Amino acid sequence: MDHTPAETPERRAFYGRIDKQNMTALWTVLGDLVTPEPKTQCQPALWKFADIRAAMLEAGALITAKEAERRVLVLENPGLRGQSRVTTSLFAGVQLVMPREVAPAHRHSQSALRFMIEGHGGHTSVDGERTSMEPGDFIITPSMTWHDHGNETDRPIFWLDGLDIPIIQFLGASFAEQLGADQQPIGKLAGDSTARYGSNLLPVDLGAGTRTSPIFNYPYARTREALDQLARGSDLDACHGIKMRYTNPTTGGHAMPTIGSFIQLLPKGFKSSRYKATDATVFSVVEGRGRTRVGESLLEWGPKDIFIVPSWIAASHEADGESVLFSFSDRPVQEKLGVWREDRGNA
Repeated sequence: MDHTPAETPERRAFYGRIDKQNMTALWTVLGDLVTPEPKTQCQPALWKFADIRAAMLEAGALITAKEAERRVLVLENPGLRGQSRVTTSLFAGVQLVMPREVAPAHRHSQSALRFMIEGHGGHTSVDGERTSMEPGDFIITPSMTWHDHGNETDRPIFWLDGLDIPIIQFLGASFAEQLGADQQPIGKLAGDSTARYGSNLLPVDLGAGTRTSPIFNYPYARTREALDQLARGSDLDACHGIKMRYTNPTTGGHAMPTIGSFIQLLPKGFKSSRYKATDATVFSVVEGRGRTRVGESLLEWGPKDIFIVPSWIAASHEADGESVLFSFSDRPVQEKLGVWREDRGNA
C-alpha cells in the first residue's frame, strides 16, 4: 500500500487537469490513506494541574461562568493545535465553577463525561436529577440531555470534561439548545438513578436497555473500595495492574456509546509491560506519583495531572507509590466497527 507510481510529464499534466474538476488520482494518495499501521498526528503530552489551576483561576477573574456558558480551558494536543482536540477523535478540557456560580442549563448532541478533580459541594443536574460532585466521581451527561452545574460553596471546583465533539463534528450531526434558565427544574430525588439501576437491580419493565448508562454518577468512594478489594485478592495484569471499565448496567457494555471510561490501580513499585492499542487514551491521575514512558517520551505525573497516550505507540507505567488512574478513549466506537486492536508486552 506504500508504493506510489513514478510521475511523468504526461501524468502531471493529467493530474493538473482533473484537479480543476475536483478529482484526484487515488494511486497518488493511497499510501497516505491506507497505511500498514496506524499513523497519527496525536503526540504524547502531559499537563501539570498546578499550571492548569493557575490559568483557570486567572480566567475566573476575567469572565463569569454565565458569560462564557462553560468556563473551560481546552487541552489541545500539541500535534493537533487549533483543532480543539486532545486526540484525533475526542475533546478534553478542564472546567471551573467559582463560588456561588452557575453554569447555565443547555443540551447538545455531543455526549460528555465529567471527572471531578478538586473541590467539595459542587453539583451537576442531568434531566431533572441533581447529584453532588466529589473528587474522583465519574459523571455522565448523555446526548441531548439538559444539564447545568453549580457551586454553592466558598471554594472553586474543577473537573475534567471529555466529549465526543470531533466525532459528532465529523458526522455533521451537531445540535445544541439553551434552556433559557440558569438551572433546570429538579423533579427527581437525589440518588434516584442509582437506586433504580446501580444496586444490582433494574426496573422490571426496562426493555432492551439504554445506549448510555442511566446511572449518571459513579462515586469514587465506591470505585476505590472495589479497587482495594481486587488488589487484595487478584493477580495483577502485567500491562494494567488492576484495570476496570465503567459499565452500563442495562446492557453490560460501555457506560457511553462513543467514549470508553476506565479506572486502574497501580501498586507501589509496579512496573508495567509495554502496551499499545489503537484507541488513543486520556489519563487523569487520581492518586499517586509515577511516570509513563510513551515511545521516546517520559511523562512524570502526580495527583490531578493529565496526560495522553496516542494510538499505537507503546507505553509503560511505573508507580512510585500506590496510584489510581482514570482514563477515557474512543474504544467503544472502534469495537463497534471491529477495528480495535491491542499489542501486549511488545515495544
